[in-house]
Amino acid sequence: METMIMKNVEEPTMKQKMADILVAISWREVSRTYFGKSASWLYHKMDGIDGNGGKGGFTPEEAQQLKGALCDLSDRLRRAADSI
Repeated sequence: METMIMKNVEEPTMKQKMADILVAISWREVSRTYFGKSASWLYHKMDGIDGNGGKGGFTPEEAQQLKGALCDLSDRLRRAADSI
């Protein structure tokens, strides 16, 4: 008879998902420009912490907003590169 052991597999934090670009972007500016929030708010969200210090991270709407911000930044970078 087999015994199955189930493990809780946690989804990576947004910070882990952004590891490749983490130091290349001013997250302070992203937070201000696209969310109207402080840098610490965004850093906590990236670490999966809600505003009260508990587990939380991004809501689905905030995650979509971050995705849009990154897409906007990539468009702006492409236009700048194309102008060279």
